[in-house]
Amino acid sequence: MPRYPWTDGPEYITQCPIQPGSKFTQKIILSTEEGTLWWHAHSDWTRATVHGAIIIYPKNGTKYPFHKPDREVPIILGEWWKNDVNAVRDEGLATGGDPDPSDALLINGQPGDLYPCSKSDTFKLTVDHGKTYLLRIINAALQEALFFSINKHKMTVVGTDAIVQYSGYYTPSSPPSLPHLPAYNDTNASVQVMAGLRSLADAEHPCNVPLSTSTNLIYTVSINSYPCVNNSCAGANGTRFSSSINNISFHTPTVDILQAYYYNISGLPSNGTEVRVLEYNSIVEIVFQGTNVLATTHHPMHLHGYSFYNTISVPSNGWVAIRFEASNPGVWFMHCHVERHLTWGMETAFIVKNGKHPEAQMLPPPSDMPPC
Repeated sequence: MPRYPWTDGPEYITQCPIQPGSKFTQKIILSTEEGTLWWHAHSDWTRATVHGAIIIYPKNGTKYPFHKPDREVPIILGEWWKNDVNAVRDEGLATGGDPDPSDALLINGQPGDLYPCSKSDTFKLTVDHGKTYLLRIINAALQEALFFSINKHKMTVVGTDAIVQYSGYYTPSSPPSLPHLPAYNDTNASVQVMAGLRSLADAEHPCNVPLSTSTNLIYTVSINSYPCVNNSCAGANGTRFSSSINNISFHTPTVDILQAYYYNISGLPSNGTEVRVLEYNSIVEIVFQGTNVLATTHHPMHLHGYSFYNTISVPSNGWVAIRFEASNPGVWFMHCHVERHLTWGMETAFIVKNGKHPEAQMLPPPSDMPPC
């Protein structure tokens, strides 16, 4: 969304929440995007079910950087709780412990074949032998990095930020066999997959990584804990779980940061509401360093307003570096995409200043911004 952060969505970062019974028009400006994107709510944990895919095809006169498939199929992976997901969130915050895990994993809104409650409704994809299928896979799960595989088939990753049934002359085995997948928390397997990815960049799909930088940042991402009176909380050793970037757990303000910046509103809390100001067109490098302060785990870090393959996973006790040109003025949220880590405070924001020329400055806000 070039120069238009007003409908980016995160509550108290670029807008205040849309209140029950009210409405707000989200304006999306597509510029250089292509491929599989998705949208989701950014208030509490409502994105568990409020989400969807956005498919952007190559512009006229261009084509995919790979052979055109015979068919395209969106695959949205998710999680399901039997209870109200925000009640699960609130209970976790009240006790200080880990929130209850989901009761099921979903493929296109349906629990898998091994769940007896929906066996007849399990998502099934009918395919023809010898044809090529482009699966646009989106991980919309709140808490988990998920592995995806099709048994006895080779999958080729052609882009990155189910039961298969054959039709025609091919006779499938019955019942279908299940693929072998790593454990859900096997970060070594995840790192191996990511390390094997190679760019498909070409003249129509350039990947111009800046070769020099002007702003260099190091951000440690950590799981932490706070002490509780009489060790009365449900976290490790009676503490309360938290998370942080550079040992600062983000505190959400009561007025959104974008409006406070745009209208020069003072009075935002200083402790915990950590933001960084970037000069327009500065070349920024961020090194994310995973830590083992309390627990070692991966952190899929996401920066709004820019693209470095959209989300990059920081491996357990490892590091990753990204670069971007701060050419999109506004306030942009950066956070871990594991929802409980975000809730505990692993988040921050960047304020990218306006450039000198009108086309390098933020566009004005819409008239129907939700009130705080």
